[in-house]
Amino acid sequence: MPDDPAQWHVFDYEGFQIHVLPQLKPTPEHAPPSKAERYVYIGHVCRPGADANAPGEAVHFHADGDDAYKTAEDAVDDARHIGRSIVDGTHPDLSVLPLVSHQHHPG
Repeated sequence: MPDDPAQWHVFDYEGFQIHVLPQLKPTPEHAPPSKAERYVYIGHVCRPGADANAPGEAVHFHADGDDAYKTAEDAVDDARHIGRSIVDGTHPDLSVLPLVSHQHHPG
């Protein structure tokens, strides 16, 4: 869909790539219509050229259920920070260690 404004943003960081896709946050059926669009994100961290859909090739993450951003750029910016924390090893739940130990060939 070429008209779809949601595009993957890719950031190179410390030998990994952080992929982020901003998305419109759906409004629950019982909620009143929101005056402003709100955004969330999905993303993953992987080695350059890795197949993110293959098991063990990427660490996936997404916005928490209560998160919402006023713009797609805000969502992407926050997701980039999350991705960096995963690579840096400072994220409380996610790590790139499985990606590092998964690779058996020199690279």
